Amino acid sequence: MITQSVLSIPEDYKLTDAGVIPKGWDAKRLGDLGECLIGLTYKPENVREYGALVLRSSNIADGRLAFDDNVYVECDIPERIKVKEGDILICVRNGSRALIGKCALLNKQVEGQTFGAFMSVFRTADSEYIFHQFQSDNIQRQIHENIGATINQITNKSLNSFVVPYPADSNERDAIAECLSEVDALIASLEKLIAKKRAIKQGAMQELLSGKRRLAGFSGEWKVKCLGEICSPSKERLVPAQSLKSYKCVELEHIESVSGRLLGYVDSKQQLSQKTFFRRGDVLFGKLRPYLKKYWYAEFDGVCSTEIWVLKVQKPIVSQFLYYLMQTHSILEAAKQSTGTKMPRAEWKTLEKLELILPSTDGEQTAIAEMLSSMDSETLMIEQQIEKYRCIKLGMTQVLLTGKVRIV
Repeated sequence: MITQSVLSIPEDYKLTDAGVIPKGWDAKRLGDLGECLIGLTYKPENVREYGALVLRSSNIADGRLAFDDNVYVECDIPERIKVKEGDILICVRNGSRALIGKCALLNKQVEGQTFGAFMSVFRTADSEYIFHQFQSDNIQRQIHENIGATINQITNKSLNSFVVPYPADSNERDAIAECLSEVDALIASLEKLIAKKRAIKQGAMQELLSGKRRLAGFSGEWKVKCLGEICSPSKERLVPAQSLKSYKCVELEHIESVSGRLLGYVDSKQQLSQKTFFRRGDVLFGKLRPYLKKYWYAEFDGVCSTEIWVLKVQKPIVSQFLYYLMQTHSILEAAKQSTGTKMPRAEWKTLEKLELILPSTDGEQTAIAEMLSSMDSETLMIEQQIEKYRCIKLGMTQVLLTGKVRIV
């Protein structure tokens, strides 16, 4: 009997282990297209300030290489696991289940370096095409199905068994990879533009918030004030079990580092721990040492984690001016003088003594804040463009890598 699923397959397509694909394509195991390599196991005494770079999960960000957190070693490294241009670096074991499968295509910059034991490298002649396959729903589904029940990992045996749609014509594979890579390059160029604009804003903050540069139309001396004289942390607490209604609840994970963007929130009734009230116009500032660059200018009333300071402004300070003041180097350096061993926290008694110079008028504070805010708005527009192109790339990935849309 012919089933409905068979009837729904287009004439020039076929049903395979990789799903419905064109008849000119094959369903291939990764193990038939390349090889998986196991990473380097090294000891703490092998770690050096300089040496061979060991690529780890922290060296992958948004599908590209990142070098903010590096480890170098000095030890014997087998030639086989010295990486080559075109290798695909894959996170195969991690404390976070969500990070399993994240990958990056390696370039000449890291050629000859190595990779850690919690990573794998897939080496293939079709590296660009296979790299994009790793970002498809097909591969992500297979990763999810093969992650260990007790340990967050996928084995090289599992990786080799993954099945991907594979055009028989190498020209078609190359064309698909080129098309998707062009979108990646566009996104990368916009991310560089954001980095440039953030650097410009940082320079503007250093000049405007220190009085080295004055905006037109303003004069007069600035006043020296301690941080504790212009703001203080709120002590207004809420115990969810005693609340009569729900509040928008902001946790540290909802605030994007550096950008100050709010990524989301949850319902306070879903939270069991004590929270702090905040009001529109308050400045939220993460006080745990790893999260000192998480700050947000409150756009609505709500509650937040007690690991976030809710800073209430006092005269003579404009709240949005305070928001930018909390991002300055002097504030962050003072906040780093934290206490505690497992999870160091910044201390208000240290920060409140910090001396700052402030414009003597609300008008100048507001003008400075508005100028910096306009810079943030420009950056936000570019970020929104990036999100749009990422959505486009996701759609292209689903149709090009399955053959639903043919480009040659």
